[in-house]
Amino acid sequence: MTADEVPVVVETTDDGVVLIRVRGSLDGWSGSSALVGALEEAARSGGRLTVADLSRLQFADSTGLHALLDAQHRHAEAGVRLVLAGPLGTAVLRLFEVSGTSGAFTFADSVDAALTC
Repeated sequence: MTADEVPVVVETTDDGVVLIRVRGSLDGWSGSSALVGALEEAARSGGRLTVADLSRLQFADSTGLHALLDAQHRHAEAGVRLVLAGPLGTAVLRLFEVSGTSGAFTFADSVDAALTC
């Protein structure tokens, strides 16, 4: 697997931001376990902010949504802010809308915008 094929890439800044870039699909078959691990580590890290960059996410099902909801809960417990950055693709946006979970998250139009939330 090349670096371009890795579904989840984590970057940490010196000012306490964990940036998790997600690409491809988040479903029971791919991506979700890597995202769960990255989000759990980010919540435990004691940083000030976690940004999940979903701009390259093409598809997510209930497994991916559950991973994000669980991460939101863990981040809240740890006192670390979690922001989902877009722009979100149509299929991903629809998942949040249909499930009625949009209100559970803080969204930003881009990673740069998320950094100022």
